[in-house]
Amino acid sequence: MAALLLIYLQFAPKPEPAAVELAKTTKSATAGTDSARTAAAPVAPDSAQLVKQLGSFAAAAQGTAQTTELSNKLLTVTFSSKGGQPQAARLHKYKTFWGKPLDIFDAKSAQMDLRFRTISGQQIKLSELYFRAEPQGSNAVRFVAEVAGGQIEQTYTLAPESYEVGYQLRFNGLNQTLAQEPLTFTFVDNVRQTEQDRKLNRNHTAINRYLVSGDHTVLFEASETPEEIKVEEPMKWAAHKHDFFIAGIIADNEFTSGQLNSTVDLNDSTYIKTLSSTLKIPVTDVQQGKANYRFFFGPNSLDLLKTVAPEFDRNVSLGWGLFRWVNRFVVLPVFHFLQQYIASYGLIIFLLVILIKLVTWPLTYKTYESQAKMKVLKPEIDAIKEKYPDDQMKQQQETMKLNQSMGVNPLSGCVPTLLTMPILFAMFQFFPNAIELRQEAFLWAPDLSTYDEFFKLPFALPFMGSHISLFTVLMTISTLGMTYQTNQNNPSAMQGPMKFYSYLMPLIFFFVLNSFSAGLTWYYLVSNLVTMGQIALTRTFIDDDKVRAKLEANKVKNKDKKPSGFSARLADAMKAAQERDAQAKPGSSKKMSSNNDAADEAEPGTGADDVTNPKKPRKTRRS
Repeated sequence: MAALLLIYLQFAPKPEPAAVELAKTTKSATAGTDSARTAAAPVAPDSAQLVKQLGSFAAAAQGTAQTTELSNKLLTVTFSSKGGQPQAARLHKYKTFWGKPLDIFDAKSAQMDLRFRTISGQQIKLSELYFRAEPQGSNAVRFVAEVAGGQIEQTYTLAPESYEVGYQLRFNGLNQTLAQEPLTFTFVDNVRQTEQDRKLNRNHTAINRYLVSGDHTVLFEASETPEEIKVEEPMKWAAHKHDFFIAGIIADNEFTSGQLNSTVDLNDSTYIKTLSSTLKIPVTDVQQGKANYRFFFGPNSLDLLKTVAPEFDRNVSLGWGLFRWVNRFVVLPVFHFLQQYIASYGLIIFLLVILIKLVTWPLTYKTYESQAKMKVLKPEIDAIKEKYPDDQMKQQQETMKLNQSMGVNPLSGCVPTLLTMPILFAMFQFFPNAIELRQEAFLWAPDLSTYDEFFKLPFALPFMGSHISLFTVLMTISTLGMTYQTNQNNPSAMQGPMKFYSYLMPLIFFFVLNSFSAGLTWYYLVSNLVTMGQIALTRTFIDDDKVRAKLEANKVKNKDKKPSGFSARLADAMKAAQERDAQAKPGSSKKMSSNNDAADEAEPGTGADDVTNPKKPRKTRRS
């Protein structure tokens, strides 16, 4: 299949140059038209039309938009006097993968707005009104609009060394104008690509929300179809998660309800996903001075987010259930501890592997010990296969008897490995989502949070992409080496097709993991190498002769011991299956029929006699 695909990609018809140029020209012309529209001076609306549309709010619908900034060492937030809402948010300590300034959103990609209804029925949007900006010291600004005999007041505060922007919304003197229904806050966010892997960047982008009742839900991240959640109960916060960064709003009180939407346009080369949050604000909060909120524009870091709001750290994708628990309470604390003393994150991952392997050593030792026992028993198992070459069921029965007499449990080698699986899968979630690894270089990889593009392909392959990751290649080679070592130490475990599949799976995982983060494949590479070292070390102090002597002692001790528990039930099941197979063999029906005929002749009182003499006792015919 791979060969056919490569041939197809090599000789597939290419688009005509004229068509390509035409597409480029059309796109450029469209872009030029859009730019001209943007640059064109807005037409001043008619005053009478404004009064009809906005009523007593029309006086604030004319003016000139100006921008105001609040800034600290971490964050700069830009506000527009038209609407008095955040217009852009730029992070100072982070860059895009290509080294450009990182804007969580800007005036072109996103818009925040607030709308409400008046008693007379007009729908008013803050984006239609012009506000007066009044600086409140160096870290706060107030936007005021004089409307309908009262005021709309919005105050923003940015504390030093903080990613949080305080927001107060007040409607002063408008009780007789404002309809007694919730106000609607909207945040439409067209997310730009900031990471190397566009698909992964998109698949990690979603909206999280947290209810006052404590329920937490996230829109399906990897979906390429429209996603929607309607919330009909009070909500505490909503957050637009951009893979490694967040733009969210938290209510000091609550939002009464809301709706969250996510859409994807795969043909859009500018934006990777569109997120939209619609939140209902209680009108009484606005009138009584209780409409207090906080915006969070910052990195998706667990230690930072857990101080922002209840369950706000859920925005960090660490897996579900047990895997999240392992990442949060085991992996991350160890990672952060090592981070205090070691600058290289590749070295931190190496030491993390060593620590995990040392902790799980007792479990893995049981696996190696079980493999040694199976290796010692291989001659007896081979003899059973030679004795019953065509009877798989008999082979299994005799092998089970041998294991029971020798005190060997084949599952004892699997269970310890299964117990270490949660750590393995936890790492699968940790590395692609850990902002600690973002843009951290190691060896030839410029960024451990994404794949290392060691070799660029002239075409793209399914799953694999258009590149080859050297860490993934080395991981695959080490996995094949570890598989060979395991099969050599435990030759009876993998034979026939299973042995072939044991070598095939690492090759499949090469295609699957080629586009995963370099930190993950580096972790698996080190883990494989350490495991191979553990196996070699274990073989030096596990003596086959001593293992054989111990098994022979078990054989004497278990001579008269009958199987019990699971072993007994398994043996009974295999015996029953063997009997059914024997009955299903050709000729068994004929023998059964002959035996039945003989029984009919030998046993009176059956067949026609039963009809002519109903009082005669009926005997049961046995087959």
